[in-house]
Amino acid sequence: MGGAVSAGEDNDELIDNLKEAQYIRTELVEQAFRAIDRADYYLQPGLSFLNLGSGTGYLSSMVGLILGPFGVNHGVELHPDVIEYAKQKLDFFIRTSDSFDKFDFCEPSFVPGNCLELSPDCSQYDRVYCGAGVQKEHEDYMKSLLKVGGILVMPLEEKLTKITRTGPSAWETKKILAVSFAPLVQPRRSESGKSRLVQLPPLAVRSLQDLARIAIRGAIKKVIHQEAVSRNGDGLKATPRFKRRRVRRRRMETIVFLDKEVFASRISNPSEDNSCEGLGEEQREEEEQNPAEMKPEPPVNFLREKVLSLPLPDPLKYYLLYYRDK
Repeated sequence: MGGAVSAGEDNDELIDNLKEAQYIRTELVEQAFRAIDRADYYLQPGLSFLNLGSGTGYLSSMVGLILGPFGVNHGVELHPDVIEYAKQKLDFFIRTSDSFDKFDFCEPSFVPGNCLELSPDCSQYDRVYCGAGVQKEHEDYMKSLLKVGGILVMPLEEKLTKITRTGPSAWETKKILAVSFAPLVQPRRSESGKSRLVQLPPLAVRSLQDLARIAIRGAIKKVIHQEAVSRNGDGLKATPRFKRRRVRRRRMETIVFLDKEVFASRISNPSEDNSCEGLGEEQREEEEQNPAEMKPEPPVNFLREKVLSLPLPDPLKYYLLYYRDK
């Protein structure tokens, strides 16, 4: 979502902008967005995030765009084949999406296993999300995954619940919304009778080479922003509003005869519906009068263009671009 669209003075204004831009199209989705204030579950660069039941990796990839290169982004998924699919989609996103170059990405790491069998010595996290229904008996286990100051969001006993850890043994709980999720799969014991502990990825330290790439890309983005400021005044371009074509539907005339008579339904003939006359001609006139509003310009990946124009060896250019496809 563009910056002008995904912003607002408060949560309601944000949702209004998303509706106007046609990102939110149904009443149910609108109600869900309004029920959870983004400020209650915000993410910042550098935080650690644990996604329990990470599935196809969609949420983990979205969060990775927010966390930045120095965050932690871990996911646990029960089904190994789903993890393989998530890795394929992640690789495709990194190689082909222009959005990748607009952010400093925290690449998610996925591990297979049951999220109710995490190793007791695993790290705690700033933000934890569970995508399956949690029973009351597992509430304390889930809360133990949080750092002090951390936030946990999960479906708990048919209620989407937000839990904030305010101290070593202090919590604040808020019921947000009635929901229905498939329940967490209960752990299965191995033949030896022991549970199979899930080891989460270690907190890796980035190499000097990788840190240099992050710093260079950041410096280039600053140059691009400064150039945009000099051209446009503030560097921000208003989100273009495109006219939607007006669709006129034919009237339905229905005649109903009860008892032993017939039921009949008739759609009026196009020639009888004056509102449809000249519709195609009117659309052509609108396109001729406002061609720029009807057809948006293709996006430009300024970071890629700038890197490719640098007087550097090609292997270094492609390293800076993460060897991404055009």
